[in-house]
Amino acid sequence: MKVLITGFDPFGGESVNPAWEAVKSLPDHVDGVDVIKVQIPTVFKKSAQKLFESIDEHRPDAVICVGQAGGRFEFCVERIGINIDDARIPDNEGKQPIDVPIFEDGDSAYFATLPIKAMVAEAKKAGVPAAVSNTAGTFVCNHIMYSLLYYIHKHHLPTRGGFVHVPYLTQQVINKKGVPYMDVATVVRGLEACIRAIKDNSVDIKVTGGKEF
Repeated sequence: MKVLITGFDPFGGESVNPAWEAVKSLPDHVDGVDVIKVQIPTVFKKSAQKLFESIDEHRPDAVICVGQAGGRFEFCVERIGINIDDARIPDNEGKQPIDVPIFEDGDSAYFATLPIKAMVAEAKKAGVPAAVSNTAGTFVCNHIMYSLLYYIHKHHLPTRGGFVHVPYLTQQVINKKGVPYMDVATVVRGLEACIRAIKDNSVDIKVTGGKEF
């Protein structure tokens, strides 16, 4: 089995991105699964193009895209990507699309095809605070999640795909009082747990992951 896992470069004035710091720290093999690690730019459109090229090159069985969610407490496995770019800040090339569809011919939304609840359960077993999330935002993280699922759908690929949001790293919150964080080793454990869950679960488990708000 082969899993492609991507992480963004730093953005928004940060010197590191926890997504890429964790992804590049993953071993090349997790429980017999080959792990392919790719950095993608925090740039609308270019990020998706890099992802599509990587999928075409490696033909993975599954893809996990990983991004930073500063302010979140938990390792969040995303449920859905929506067909909209609405950027609160510019991307790394100064682009700031507002209320623009990601793909004109795409559905309004696509659900992750990874076993998201099994991934959360496995991460918790590994001692990582984790939860299902029902919004990937409207910045480049949602852009890449939606683009991934659009590409799989449009090309009828057997690949499963989804997205994980991770908190700031410890060094990012030195001057951010009261902001949650997670050390890189914990994020790596969470990603390894996700890979194991994908390998072991062709169908997701039936446990609650819902929220009231």
